[in-house]
Amino acid sequence: MRLPNRLLALLTIVSLLAAACGGGDDAESAGLRLVSVTAAEDIRTDPPADLVILDVRTPEEFSEGHLEGATMIDFYRDDFAEQLADLDPDVPYLLYCRSGNRSGQTIEIMRELGFTDVADVDGGINAWNAANLPTVTP
Repeated sequence: MRLPNRLLALLTIVSLLAAACGGGDDAESAGLRLVSVTAAEDIRTDPPADLVILDVRTPEEFSEGHLEGATMIDFYRDDFAEQLADLDPDVPYLLYCRSGNRSGQTIEIMRELGFTDVADVDGGINAWNAANLPTVTP
C-alpha cells in the first residue's frame, strides 16, 4: 500500500513540474514558435495577411542575401528594442537571423512586448541556404 502512495506522490510532482516548466508551451499557445525552414517557406509563399518578414542581422549580412520582402532591424543597434516596440504586435512575423541565436533572443523581447504571432526560423538564414531556398540580394 505504501508504494502506490509514493507512486501517486511522484506522479503528482511530475504533473506539477510539467505544468510549471511549460514556458515553451505558453510561447506556442501565444503564437510565438520555432519553425523549420520548410514551414517558414510555406509561410513565406502562402503568407497570412499583413505578414512581416523580419531579418535581425547586420546591414552587411543583409546585403549578402535575404528573404524577399524582408525588413531589416540590426540586432546590435543600441535602439534595437525600441525599434521592435515600434512594430505592430498584432500582425504575423516571420523572424530570422544568421543561425538562430539573435532571433531566439529577439523572440523573447517580442514576447515581453506583447507580440502574438511570431515564427522564428530554426537555424536562421544558414539553414535556409542549406535547404537551397531562395534569397535576394540588393
